[in-house]
Amino acid sequence: QVQLVESGGGLVQAGGSLRLSCAASGSTFRSYAMGWFRQAPGKEREFVAAMSRSGGRTEYADSLKGRFTIDNAKNTVYLQMNSLKPEDTAVYYCAAVFRSTWPARLTQWDYWGQGTQVTVSS
Repeated sequence: QVQLVESGGGLVQAGGSLRLSCAASGSTFRSYAMGWFRQAPGKEREFVAAMSRSGGRTEYADSLKGRFTIDNAKNTVYLQMNSLKPEDTAVYYCAAVFRSTWPARLTQWDYWGQGTQVTVSS
């Protein structure tokens, strides 16, 4: 069992940056692959980035490569978001799965945080 708590969301102007945090507790952090997802109003939840259990592998949504970076330290996984655009506005969720690497389907993730709102103004 693991609990995930996101923070760091907020309102930012287009072109700005935010760094989201996801604090994990309740279990051995290193037992889980970690991921970030987002959901905009009226849209389905979509994949943003993922990191393997070891931290040695990462993957990003094609449209976000070069702007977003996932990394971790101790029991926290981060999402650094640069050059933000209004279309990045969404609720961002952290997720964990008890595997060495991330699954192919959203429904295969084991645990989810409550989400943090990111709003990018034009």
